[in-house]
Amino acid sequence: MGDGLRTIRVVTTDEALLASARGAIQELEGWELDAIDSVENLLSRPPVPGDVILLDVRLTIGEGAAGDNVYEVCRTLTGRVKCRTFVVSSHGNQLSEPIAHFCGATGVFQRPLTRSALEKGLGANSGPRPALPSESREADEDEHAFVLPEALLTDLVTGESDRGLIAAVCDSATGLFNYAFLNYKLDEEFKRARRFEQPLSCVMLGFEGQASDEILRELAGIFLAASRDTDVLGRFDESSFLFLLPNTGPDGARAMAERVGATAEERGLKDLVGDSLALSVGISSCPHPEIRRREDLYQRARQAFFSARAEGGGVVLGV
Repeated sequence: MGDGLRTIRVVTTDEALLASARGAIQELEGWELDAIDSVENLLSRPPVPGDVILLDVRLTIGEGAAGDNVYEVCRTLTGRVKCRTFVVSSHGNQLSEPIAHFCGATGVFQRPLTRSALEKGLGANSGPRPALPSESREADEDEHAFVLPEALLTDLVTGESDRGLIAAVCDSATGLFNYAFLNYKLDEEFKRARRFEQPLSCVMLGFEGQASDEILRELAGIFLAASRDTDVLGRFDESSFLFLLPNTGPDGARAMAERVGATAEERGLKDLVGDSLALSVGISSCPHPEIRRREDLYQRARQAFFSARAEGGGVVLGV
C-alpha cells in the first residue's frame, strides 16, 4: 500500500475468516492485510506484483463478476496479475486443492487461517515469489485465458457438451486434445501461419518415467494457466505433450515454457516412484528457412526435446 509492506488481499464477507486472517497476518513480519468484500472491488483496483490474494471459497459471486464461482475467478486472474492466488477452503474439503490448482491458483489454505499455515504456504521469511519475466507472447494483453476443450465442444442448439465429440478428440486423463486431433491442428495451424505470414511455434514438453492421473491433471492445469485461448494444447503420448502457439515466435514460446517449468518445480511434482519431474522442452518456430512443411516444424521441436532430455531437462530451441 505504498508503505513498504507487502499486501495480502483477503476477499471475503465472512467476519470469522477475516478475524482469523487479521490475527495471523499481524504476526507476519513485513505483511499487511487488505480486506475486500467482493470480487468486483478486487478487480476494480487490481493487485500489484508481489501481492498475495486469498479468495474465500464460500464467497458469493455477484452479477458482473469474473465468473460463476471462486475457481472461475482464479481462471480470470491467471495471467492478468503477477501475484499468487490462494483459495481459502473449509477443513476437510479434499476436492478444493486439485480444482484450485487446475484453475491456476497457487494453492489452498484451510479456515481458520493461522500464522504457521501462512508461513508454510507463502514461504517463511521469503515474501512473495518474484514475477516471472514478462517476455512478449506477441499477442494482445486482453486475450482470454485458455479453456479446456470440454468447454468449447458444445452443441450450438442445446448448449450441452457433445460427449461423443469430446471422447473422439480429447485425452481422458488430462482433458487436453489427443494425438489424433493434434495431427489435424498441426496441419491447420501451419497452413494458417503460412497463408497469413504469421509466426507459429511448436513446443514439445515431457518428462522421464510415468506419472499418476492426478499429477497429469495438475500438469494440465499448469499448462492452462500459462496459455491463451488461441493456443492448442494436447497430450502427445504417455509422458509428453505438444503445444501449438499461433502468432508466437521463439522468445514468446520460451517464456511460456519457462513459466510452466517454474510452476511445476515450485509445486514439487513427483512421478510414480517418487522422483521429481524434470521437465524437458523442445521448441521450433516458423518462419524458418529450413521449415517448409508441417513435418519439419514438428521434427525440429522433437529433436530439440530429445536434446533437452539428454541434458537432464530445461528448454532447448531448435535453431
